[in-house]
Amino acid sequence: MMIAVLFFALPAWAQGVQEEQPPKVAPPVTAQNYIIGPGDILDIALWRDDALVRQVTVLADGNISFPLIGEVVAAGKTVAQLKQEISTKLTEYVPDPVLSIEVKQPNSMIVYVIGRVNNQNRFPVNGNVTVLQALSIAGGLTPFANGNKIKIMREENGKTLILPFKYYEVLQGKNVEQNITLKRGDVIVVP
Repeated sequence: MMIAVLFFALPAWAQGVQEEQPPKVAPPVTAQNYIIGPGDILDIALWRDDALVRQVTVLADGNISFPLIGEVVAAGKTVAQLKQEISTKLTEYVPDPVLSIEVKQPNSMIVYVIGRVNNQNRFPVNGNVTVLQALSIAGGLTPFANGNKIKIMREENGKTLILPFKYYEVLQGKNVEQNITLKRGDVIVVP
């Protein structure tokens, strides 16, 4: 007589085992959540109206100018927010406007790398760039750099945040959550 025993794999929560949670990472910058900044070049077009097709540059004060509605503050808004605002203002002149806005060149996405790197400079970035990637863009650390005392300086809500970055730990796969995605205007200081 043969007895068959079946084993079922229970999910981790049913076994009382806690799964390791991935480190919290900032969401990647996409067209939907990209924040427009000074220097960005935008393509704005009103469907079926060639007179209302423009390529505009966001000025240093954050404004753009568009026919019929004049100046509009673009900096600090997402593409969707700007599209909604311009569409609302255009309804006075154009019934049910169908507007498209595209960020042609994200020139405001600049990070700075200073200190003991081979090429300290300001670097325009066109996507999500982490601290390690920015250090690579800057040519890497010099032989005299103190890689475990790097700091990222970030302006948020009128205050300067200082975020530590230990280069050699991250390279060894330890504390990789320090390898954050950089934001516009971040300054990496390598002592």
